[in-house]
Parts: sequence; C-alpha cells; structure tokens
Amino acid sequence: MARKKIIAGNWKMNKTPSEAAAFIRELAPMVAGAEAEVVCCVPAIDIVPAVEAAKGSDIRIGAENMYFEEKGAYTGEISPAMLADAGVSYVILGHSERREYFGETNETVNRKVKKAFEHGLVPIVCCGETLNQREQGITMDWIRQQIKIAFLGISAEQAAEAVIAYEPIWAIGTGKVATSEQAQEVCHGIRELIRELYGDSTAEAVRIQYGGSVAPANAAELFAQPDIDGGLVGGASLKPDFAKVVYYQG
Repeated sequence: MARKKIIAGNWKMNKTPSEAAAFIRELAPMVAGAEAEVVCCVPAIDIVPAVEAAKGSDIRIGAENMYFEEKGAYTGEISPAMLADAGVSYVILGHSERREYFGETNETVNRKVKKAFEHGLVPIVCCGETLNQREQGITMDWIRQQIKIAFLGISAEQAAEAVIAYEPIWAIGTGKVATSEQAQEVCHGIRELIRELYGDSTAEAVRIQYGGSVAPANAAELFAQPDIDGGLVGGASLKPDFAKVVYYQG
C-alpha cells in the first residue's frame, strides 16, 4: 500500500491567533480534497483558534513543540495532555532551531517522542546535519545517531505511525535546497535505518519528509523521489501559495 504524502507547515514564531484563524479559513477550500495529508503546525497560542477554524476541513493542526512531563512547575511549557485536549494531531519534536537555541538534545527528544505516543499525538521527529558535517562526510553517521536515540524504547507499531523530517540545517530558511538526489539519498538512508531497527513492514510504513526551503517551484521534484513522503515547509506555509506545495504545482 502506497504511503500517503504528508505536507506539514511549520509556522515557527509567526501569526497572531486572529491571523492564524483567518489564514486557516482561507486555506481550507484551497486544499479541500487534496490527496496529501495537510497539517499546519502553529505556535502554542494559535492552537485553539486554529483547531476551531479547521473544523470540517481537510486541515489538521499540529504543535511546534511540547514538554515531556504531564504537568507541574515548568513555567512556560505546554504538556502533551494539553495539546491532545485542544485537538492537536501532530507535534514537531527536535527541530534544529529547538536544539540550537533552547538546548534540546537527542535524549530530551526521545522523552518527548515517548510522551507524544502516550497521548495519541503523532510526532514529527526532526533530524539534519550542518554544512560543516556534510562537508566532513558524516551526514549519515550524525543522522543515524539522532534517530536511533530519538526512537529508543519506541515499538515497531509506534515507529510505523511516526513521521521523520529530514532537514539539512544549511537549507533551512536560506533559500538553499538540497538537490533531489541529495534529499533522496538521506531519506533512503533513514528508511534503511528503520529497516535495521524494526524490519521491512515498519520501514515501508514510516513517512519521511524533506524540509529546507521547500517551495512550489521545487516541491514536485522533491516529492517524486521514492523515499520522500512529503515536506516540512517553513516560510512557504505562511502564504496561500502553500496550497501549491500541497498539489506540487510550481
């Protein structure tokens, strides 16, 4: 059975609650009936209005992060139970910006992945290398380590439901895009790692996205690759042109 593409927007720190609701309502008819699954991962303060605006549409709402504890004295954090109760379906975990600016590690990502599954949230687990790491030839070594630690203690059934987002750090927000061959090579390597860890059926089920300056102009070529099952889209997901990415139209 063919894997269903998943096109997820990562809004980062953009759009107020009212802007988020207005954008979701504008986007909804543009992506109605799309073959790909459409997800908007929005800032925490936008989640409730975004979920409300997306009701009855083909858009699912995701969060950009969460904490690995159920509740407690963790000022400023948001729990998986809060996300689930608010109607969130997906949560981005381990994005390179979270790792770089907020000190997240492979181990904390693993704790978050476990908690996401406990609460019925689908994790979008991010991995990716810096330009220096690519030039040193350690891209797959680095990414294998990220994924192996992130998936420690995760069952084959859970892993099959997860989404893995490969985002070369040097391509995020820079306008630089990995060639389709570069992206496919890494995404294939990720699938082969899942095969090593969990077997054929899990490897064939898990969806692997490419992220990093994805836009309408390059979506079709990227998403045509056999091991790329959609994209984690940054800046292009903030505009109505996001619909063109969903339909792979340049």
